[in-house]
Amino acid sequence: MAFVKDMLRMWAHSWKRFISIAMITLLGVAVLTGIYAGCRDAFRSTDRFFDAQGLHDVQVLSTAGLSNGDIAALRKVNGVAKVQAERSQEVTFDLDGRKSATMQEIGTNGIDQPYLQEGRMPKKAGEIAVTRKFIRDSGKRIGSRLTVTPESASSDTSDTSDTNGADGTNETNGTDEAPSFPTKLTIVGVVLDPQNLSNPDGYSAMTSFRSTATTDYTFFAPSDGVTGTLCTSATLLVKGAAAESTFDESYENTVKQVTDRIDGTVKTDRQKARRQELLDAGNKKIADARAEADKKFADAQSQIDANRQQFNQQVDQIVSMQAGAAAAGAAANGANAGAAAAAGATTPQLDETTRETMRETIIAASPELTQAKQQLDQAQSQLNEQKASTEQTLKTKENELKTSIPQVRWYVQDRQSLGGFSALKSDLDSIQSLGNAFPIVFLLVAVMMSLTAMARMVEEDRSLIGTYVGLGYGRLAVASRYLLFALLACLIGGGLGLIAGFLGIPAFLLVVLQGMYVMPGLRLEYDWLYGSLGIALFVVGVLAATIYACVQEMRQTPASLLRPKAPRAGSRILLERIRPVWNRIGFLGKVTARNIFRFKSRLIMTVGGVAGCTALIVCGLAINDTVADLGIKQYRDIYQYDLMVVSDDSDASAMRTKVASDGRVTSSLDVRIESGDLTVAGSGDGDSGKAGSSGSESIQLVAVPEKHLSDLGEMVTLQPVSSGILGTSGVGKTGSLKLDDDGVIVAQSAASALGVKAGSKVRLTNGDGVQATAKVSAVNRNLIGSDVYVSETYYAKLFDSKDAKNTKNSKSSEDSEALTWNAMLAKLSGSDTSQTDYAESLEEDSSVMKAVSCAHMADSFKFDLMGAVVALIVALAGGLALVVLFTLANTNVSERVREMATLKVLGFFDREVHHYVNREMMILTVMGVILGLPLGRLVGGMLTMALNMPSLYFEVEVKPLSYVIAAVATMAFALLVQLFVNPVLDRIDPISSLKSVE
Repeated sequence: MAFVKDMLRMWAHSWKRFISIAMITLLGVAVLTGIYAGCRDAFRSTDRFFDAQGLHDVQVLSTAGLSNGDIAALRKVNGVAKVQAERSQEVTFDLDGRKSATMQEIGTNGIDQPYLQEGRMPKKAGEIAVTRKFIRDSGKRIGSRLTVTPESASSDTSDTSDTNGADGTNETNGTDEAPSFPTKLTIVGVVLDPQNLSNPDGYSAMTSFRSTATTDYTFFAPSDGVTGTLCTSATLLVKGAAAESTFDESYENTVKQVTDRIDGTVKTDRQKARRQELLDAGNKKIADARAEADKKFADAQSQIDANRQQFNQQVDQIVSMQAGAAAAGAAANGANAGAAAAAGATTPQLDETTRETMRETIIAASPELTQAKQQLDQAQSQLNEQKASTEQTLKTKENELKTSIPQVRWYVQDRQSLGGFSALKSDLDSIQSLGNAFPIVFLLVAVMMSLTAMARMVEEDRSLIGTYVGLGYGRLAVASRYLLFALLACLIGGGLGLIAGFLGIPAFLLVVLQGMYVMPGLRLEYDWLYGSLGIALFVVGVLAATIYACVQEMRQTPASLLRPKAPRAGSRILLERIRPVWNRIGFLGKVTARNIFRFKSRLIMTVGGVAGCTALIVCGLAINDTVADLGIKQYRDIYQYDLMVVSDDSDASAMRTKVASDGRVTSSLDVRIESGDLTVAGSGDGDSGKAGSSGSESIQLVAVPEKHLSDLGEMVTLQPVSSGILGTSGVGKTGSLKLDDDGVIVAQSAASALGVKAGSKVRLTNGDGVQATAKVSAVNRNLIGSDVYVSETYYAKLFDSKDAKNTKNSKSSEDSEALTWNAMLAKLSGSDTSQTDYAESLEEDSSVMKAVSCAHMADSFKFDLMGAVVALIVALAGGLALVVLFTLANTNVSERVREMATLKVLGFFDREVHHYVNREMMILTVMGVILGLPLGRLVGGMLTMALNMPSLYFEVEVKPLSYVIAAVATMAFALLVQLFVNPVLDRIDPISSLKSVE
């Protein structure tokens, strides 16, 4: 019992060490669990929401639309749980300028169901539900009316189906009709699109640079009132996918098995079958047209023949009358009156030649008959010409049918292709990667501080330990006094850390997240396994340090422990050997120098602890500086142009005319911009950037005219880069990189994520879905977006070669030479504000699809989530620095109580004692800061390397001000700690402190 009482008394006496260990554990567990818990809560709530709304696992799109046969084939794929045919239509309306929207039919099979936020779901024709973004932008409300106009050529699907479409089944021969929605609309509800969780009322402007939406808004309409049998897409749910978390690799593997099956025989067979259906429908149209023409021609010929027969009868009647009159006159001149009478009673028989001669004579003599004959002959001639022309036209159409109907291509996509999903996942993954890295530093510092504190605690009880061991107590029982002390401190600190980690930090992160994304049903959850392991990790680390400290002391005999520890032998320090410096240092300065460098353990612990905390602060500020400069570097330094304008191919000429007529452009470059993909297949054969590397990245394929390849360098800063270490990269000289016909130039943001380097072979997919293998000639410095630059000649070689995949029946090389330059990069005159206003005005023009001002992008680029997390990390690092300095300062004082008492006896005033002790701590703190600043830059580079996000490359940047802030903050913490230490120094009693231990 006395042993226990003494142990409790010892614990109470060491309450400062207890608080230090508990606080370090609290901060470490909070960092370890907090960021993880915040991301996990967001992941889980989003996954539940996706499952509840039936967000599709797979989406299938086709360049020719999807028929009933396609839908039936998808239902037969092994692993498919549900298939829902989707119908949609692009429309335009007037909302402070021309705006576009996608009319989306609400599925009837439970897939991609919008989440009702206000009002009710539409049920009748003409009713729609809109997103909150539309309500905010338009100022409309529930009950408002809206009139929309269908796009004249809203999609290739519509054009193909209207011209060459055929029913997807073999039972009917009718043509498919493109979907058509009502145009007089009434808003009855406000919904959240499960495919896009971006918060329109928040501060998520950072998502604009990676938005993939082709229209401004989405309107949801019921099936009532929607016509057309052709489907624009098909959405699928995969068996077993709902049981997995949509953000886990297991979910991706489950879905990939189904997409691989679709990409196999189903996709190939249905592409061929669909094209054959279109060909059959085209041939049927031609056959129907020929039959209809033949019928019309036959009717016309019958009419002409009937008129000619009537005309011939009239002429023959006149011929007979004239022949009879001539015969009667000849008989009157004869002698036989009876013969005359007989001759008058019959018509003389004329041979054919005579009769034809008489017909021509009669027709020639009569203007009316001549005109009638000419009309009949002209009608016959026109009919013959029409027959020949129609037959020639039909034969031409038959010959052109195969080339006019392109190859049908399917696009099989999973949730990663959804811009809102991929943005949310990449944001959370990046934050989670930080949450996995920072606790390591906290753990190392916790172990170091625990070792320092517990070693001093054991050393103070040296004689007491010897007494207990001499009285027969086992070493384990004696060590349990300190092990239980450390364990209790860890458990209390860890428990409080769990509260902060699963409640405080997640609540903070989720507030920030909800400013960027709408996540219905979000709630905080506790993970027993992860929380227990988090505490266990720090318990093991601290107990290991405590065991080490106990073993170091208890390996001695009781007799040795009962005697005071021998003072450390005096020795010279290195500075003493530098006589010119040493001789100029005062007495107290020499004492300080000897104290700092003779006690190496204290030196290492103090400098290491302060350096670790300073490094954490610098690391957090480095990430903040890196993110803050992304927009400036990309849109001010790399992009030299001020404006990018994109149009439809059909409006390209009008767009260039419009821009040129405005007189704002000082120089420009016409290019072709397409959305595509860059893929690296895991091979390990050296063709790819990394052995076994794999992955895919959405890119912006930029084709440059052959005659203007040299002009690209004036619009975009071309700098070759090579991979570096710890977040660095080697950047070549500006202008040393040239675009040629030997390969493509890949943006650094895409190359870094996929492990691509100069000389690698990659798979490119252009805007038409055509794939080809391309050589990477260089990697260009690029931070935002994934641009791939290709020359006009190399583009034609890639996507019009017979060796290129899926290009066997593509357009001919003659056609490919005339690429449509659908975009323009331009430098503008005027201020940044005027350039931004000009870009906004261009978007209102009907010929312009998109106009982007680099000045606006540079000013508006934000990464709010990363900034919030960095602020959290810096705050926690500052708290850790404060605890570390407090622990070290108290340990330093407790080790030197007799020394301080001696100084007081020698006549030192309290202020002089403060200065004597604090000067050493300040010097050690400065040493730790000097070491921690470059260490923070190093750790920051390592962490930014882990932040692989779509279309982003983090080029590590640490501003001088960040170094100053980190150094000043650490020094401020050191000064703050002095306020707590000085009263302890004042309370040292020289008499009691100098009593002999014996």
